[in-house]
Amino acid sequence: MEKRENFASRLGFLLISAGCAIGIGNVWRFPYITGLYGGATFVLIYLFFLLVLGLPIMVMEFSVGRASRKSAALSFNVLEPKGTKWHVYRYFGMLGNYVLMMFYTTVAGWMLYYFYKMATGGFVGLDTDGVSNMFGNMLSQPGTMTFWMIIAVLIGMGVCGMGLQNGVEKITKTMMTCLLFIMIILVVRSVTLPGASEGLKFYLIPSLNKIMEHGVKEVVFAAMGQAFFTLSLGIGAMAIFGSYIDKSHRLTGEAINVTILDTFVAFTSGLIIFPACFAFGLNPTEGPKLIFVVLPNIFNSMAGGRFWGALFFVFMSFAALSTVIAVFENIISFAIDLWGWTRKKAVIINLFIIIIVSIPCVLGYNLWSSFQPLGEGSAILDLEDFVVSNCLLPLGSLVYLAFCTSRYGWGWENFTKEADEGIGIKFPKGTRFYVTWILPLIVLIIFFVGLFQKLSFLM
Repeated sequence: MEKRENFASRLGFLLISAGCAIGIGNVWRFPYITGLYGGATFVLIYLFFLLVLGLPIMVMEFSVGRASRKSAALSFNVLEPKGTKWHVYRYFGMLGNYVLMMFYTTVAGWMLYYFYKMATGGFVGLDTDGVSNMFGNMLSQPGTMTFWMIIAVLIGMGVCGMGLQNGVEKITKTMMTCLLFIMIILVVRSVTLPGASEGLKFYLIPSLNKIMEHGVKEVVFAAMGQAFFTLSLGIGAMAIFGSYIDKSHRLTGEAINVTILDTFVAFTSGLIIFPACFAFGLNPTEGPKLIFVVLPNIFNSMAGGRFWGALFFVFMSFAALSTVIAVFENIISFAIDLWGWTRKKAVIINLFIIIIVSIPCVLGYNLWSSFQPLGEGSAILDLEDFVVSNCLLPLGSLVYLAFCTSRYGWGWENFTKEADEGIGIKFPKGTRFYVTWILPLIVLIIFFVGLFQKLSFLM
């Protein structure tokens, strides 16, 4: 059994936890739905739900990890009352991490491919149709996508193979610092483009008209869903980092810091995307197309566009790889905790497992494109994303909520004692009724509404 490492610094813990939460979804999805649902008004509703939904569950995951000093593979075994079966959940938590990486490695590969194309001048001289076709061409080539997916896996596993402090912590700290620095440079460039002010108005000035246009219920649910899913809660992805942190700081304050970093990146990405879209007269509500079609067109028509485009896709690659590395660290820790493997053995075996299980996602856009599991136009990636985002995350969050509040689980007293150890903000005691009864109900509503929306789409 390998000796368990700890983070060398608190900053490492905060940046890696934030890196796990900061992913492609909140870099392109957050600006898109913010624009769609009323700009600044939507952001305020989203921040409210982040506070009342995401934060308590994150504190619980951190607490379970820190108290047990184990990953989700064994944390429930260590803390559960004798004779109870909470530990059975570990298989679902582990499954969630693997399924997430079955498609996330492919998306990370797309980012690396676009960085390579942008840096080597692959977009130079292409018109709008040419840029649009680039994405379609990439999806139609299983060899190209497999190659870049494998590169993403090799980078992630390579970093994890170097150990917690020397690999995961050191490299993620560097990567996250660069990501934040690159974002600031891109924001300055974007907001100083001619015509950028219209994009800033669209993004930052509250618009009650847009909320009325879509209906208050739809906007509130969109904000609720985004706040819940952005932090990757419920599959033990945060618990692992709690297990590596010391007891010098209270966990509520740490969860607030991680949430602020996650929100800063999501919000700032909107300051890059919207001013640029308006400056070049392009539609800012394109969803996923925004990254791969709209923005390369913008860079193509911008002075020094090749440089700015390459810089943007370095930023996107870092956002993707920070999540890949964080979740790989969780996957490797399962094998170390559960079977006593060495880190090296866990890395080598999981390297091959992740590559193999990522192949269906790659083939879902070409050789297996006739398989459309969630209706016309859907791909295997959509099914995998649905399983993680709409099923395993909410149900896993319910397990953590019940475990930390129920006397049949770890219990409220044990949870708050662990969360409040150290200096900083205490977990508010007055929220006991809310987190025991109301919050689980909200999570269940999110789960059933998400399920109903998907099933009604299929009917």
